[in-house]
Amino acid sequence: MATTLITGTNRGIGLEYVRQYAQDGWQIIACCRQPATAENLNRLAIQYPDHIRIYALDVADHQQIDQLSTTLANETIDLLINNAGVYPPSDDGGFGSIDYPAWHKTFQINTMAPLKMAEAFISQISNSKLKTIATITSKMGSIADNQRGGSYIYRSSKAAINMVAKSLAIDLKARGIISVLLHPGWVKTDMGGAGALISTEQSVTGMRRILKEITLADSGKFFAYDGQLIPW
Repeated sequence: MATTLITGTNRGIGLEYVRQYAQDGWQIIACCRQPATAENLNRLAIQYPDHIRIYALDVADHQQIDQLSTTLANETIDLLINNAGVYPPSDDGGFGSIDYPAWHKTFQINTMAPLKMAEAFISQISNSKLKTIATITSKMGSIADNQRGGSYIYRSSKAAINMVAKSLAIDLKARGIISVLLHPGWVKTDMGGAGALISTEQSVTGMRRILKEITLADSGKFFAYDGQLIPW
């Protein structure tokens, strides 16, 4: 059965990815910063003991990423899901009120970490059958779609990771590796808020449908959870 490594699995979209892939019998390497306090994730691991392994990982710490890759050196990873991300308070991202240290931290997590994960686990991905890197981004990173302005920190971090994933699609094509971007929609999570439009189950079900159907010809594309292509 296929194996997926997912970051940011303690809650929200990441947790739902773990739940759905476990139900389908996948092997799951579930990563989060503090496994000891990830109650819902630990409950899933108890429910699916033969499918879920939990590892501590702060994606902003490159040394931790390298150490985890060494620990998992003999694994094959069919699907890397770069899900971990942060959304700074909007008050920190408006014109005239930018929190520049927060901007740097956001880039570490939203932009640099997914590339570092790809670099660190390239051998395990290359040796797999599916050879797929999926990066969770946001429509807010689309320059063409920006009609409201503001949110400089979050928008720029997502626009940047979109470019990273596009370059990965080009650079890794010769190895047969697919790199795609996924917009999960406005989801009812701690980040999305209670007023969001769709559930984590709807979002992840849609994104998984895309991941099941894509081929190398789709590498570099930017998909919404409902399968629609998003303008850059």
